[in-house]
Amino acid sequence: MSIEIKKSKKPVIYEDAKILMEERLLNVDLNKSDELIWILEHPDVYTAGTSYNENEILDKSIKILATNRGGKITYHGPGQLICYFVIDLKKRKKDIRNFISIIEKTIIETLDFFNIKTFSDKENIGIWYKENGQTKKVAAIGVRISKWIAYHGFSININNNLEKYDAIIPCGIKDKGITNLKQIKDQDYGKLEKKLVEIFSSNLNN
Repeated sequence: MSIEIKKSKKPVIYEDAKILMEERLLNVDLNKSDELIWILEHPDVYTAGTSYNENEILDKSIKILATNRGGKITYHGPGQLICYFVIDLKKRKKDIRNFISIIEKTIIETLDFFNIKTFSDKENIGIWYKENGQTKKVAAIGVRISKWIAYHGFSININNNLEKYDAIIPCGIKDKGITNLKQIKDQDYGKLEKKLVEIFSSNLNN
């Protein structure tokens, strides 16, 4: 199964990325295009998934972009790695939970390469890190399935501005924090993208 690997050097506006993914999804469904893994960064944007509540917006002055992905409200911006995909589950297991597990495993294995131990949580989707007894989210996952094709993706906080999360209840979770890799361990994450794509491709094709 051929997967195109795409990397955008300049930040991509959220709505433009969404349009591109939806076009690719239609072409993948018609067997006109390869599947896609796309690494990018967004300019500052707050996005709300299909299950968000208004009371999760703490600063009413911010602009919220409603989306068709699963999940609640989150923030995207500089210093955060976004991994979008268009993956045809008809060619694999038609099992959404299994696909989410592949994403979780990919992020955990990638961060393990950098000697950062993280974990998934059945109650709260995402990837978490335990710091001084407090559990903090380091990666968010938001997936939509259409025609048994999975798209949207996940984000990993590398060195983004964590104060941006103060305007919202991130992913609707009040009792846990948000962190990034630089805060966890100040090291070079230059190879993270390459490692992530390598592990994700391998996990998808197993």
